[in-house]
Amino acid sequence: MNKRILQRGLAAVFAGLISVSAIAASSDEPAKSIDELIQLIKNKKLSETKEQAQREAEFKRERANQQRLLDQAKATLKAEEARSDRLEKQFADNERAITNLQDQYEERLGSLKELFGHLSAAAGDVASTIDRSLVSVQYPNRSKQLADLITKTSGSVKELPSVEEIEAMWLLMYEEMAEAAKVVKFTTSFYDEGEKVEREVVRIGTYGIASEGEYLNYDNGTLSTLPRQPQTKYTSSIESLQNSSSGFNATGIDPSGAQGDTLMTALVDLPTIPEKWHEGGIVGYIISGIGVVAILLALWRYMVLSGLSARVNSQLRDTTQANTNNPLGRVLKVAQENPGMDAESLELKLHEAVLKERPAIESGLNLLKIIAMVAPLLGLLGTVTGMIVTFQQITIFGAGDPKNMAGGISQALVTTVLGLCVAIPTVLLHTFVNGRAQRILHVLEEQSAGIVAENAEGR
Repeated sequence: MNKRILQRGLAAVFAGLISVSAIAASSDEPAKSIDELIQLIKNKKLSETKEQAQREAEFKRERANQQRLLDQAKATLKAEEARSDRLEKQFADNERAITNLQDQYEERLGSLKELFGHLSAAAGDVASTIDRSLVSVQYPNRSKQLADLITKTSGSVKELPSVEEIEAMWLLMYEEMAEAAKVVKFTTSFYDEGEKVEREVVRIGTYGIASEGEYLNYDNGTLSTLPRQPQTKYTSSIESLQNSSSGFNATGIDPSGAQGDTLMTALVDLPTIPEKWHEGGIVGYIISGIGVVAILLALWRYMVLSGLSARVNSQLRDTTQANTNNPLGRVLKVAQENPGMDAESLELKLHEAVLKERPAIESGLNLLKIIAMVAPLLGLLGTVTGMIVTFQQITIFGAGDPKNMAGGISQALVTTVLGLCVAIPTVLLHTFVNGRAQRILHVLEEQSAGIVAENAEGR
């Protein structure tokens, strides 16, 4: 028992020494005596008690505040959930109301639905016609008046068109028909050779528009001068029309109507004869060259044979005096140089003389015949090569555009036309010139036979 009391006393003394040493270490100044050390311990305990109480109070306040915030959040969540339920119910009610109204709208629309379909189609056609009409050059942006009518009658919006909107459509139609019968002048801006200018133009209904003797083209809202103008007789008449103030003036118009200048544009874009000739390419130039050669050769042979024919005719009037400046004189001279020759030998001599004259008389005729035969073959060659190029283009770019394919075939056929244009007149010229040559040769043979006959009768 005493031993246990002794152990507890030693432990208490040891703990007190540790506390004293700790207080002494934490203090600014070390205790100088036992009393000061005891006082320091008491002060420290008192300070720790106050600080702990303060911390505990602060902890309780924070806990109370957090509890209050938690209660507020729960209340807000509950209120929002209630609001969500209310909105969902309202949304469902609105959906049912919209469905009922749509059914009511469709039911009340009834036969008007089909009517509005036709009205929408008619308004679309009118708007398209107005946009392309030449009247829109003078009164632009007219089709915008039909935009609301088209939208409402197409069913994209649940709104009925007003009477004013429907009336606006037929007023535009009436205005278009009325303006189509008028010839008016007004000033507007358009493009002339790439530059925007402002000049006076004359509009002939919906069939043409021109300025200062030049026709204009209206495409996608843009007015511009035609790159190629029609023939001079049409441009001069349109200029006189613009300068006149009354009366009647005959001029050319485009009958394609509200489209405006589409037919005229297509016609003036057609290639001219020189342009078509150039489309023949190298083969076309060769055919044209030999055609010129054939014509010149035929003219030269015609003049030569005409001279020979005149001299032969002159010799025919006097066969007693052989003149060597013509074929017949040279043949007669052979007979005169062999007066005592027998008939058979004289016939051979005369036949030889005629054969000597034949090449000069028939000179160039074979070349004309060859040109007449070769020209169509060259044309066929150009067509075949052109068709090969066309089919190569179809292989590369496809046959989606028949205009390009037809254009290539048209160009390929140009050489065939050129070949025929050369061959046909060459055949006619060859026939004509050959006829004159054969007539001279016939005279020579006839006179030779006559001389032989006279020689045979004399014996």
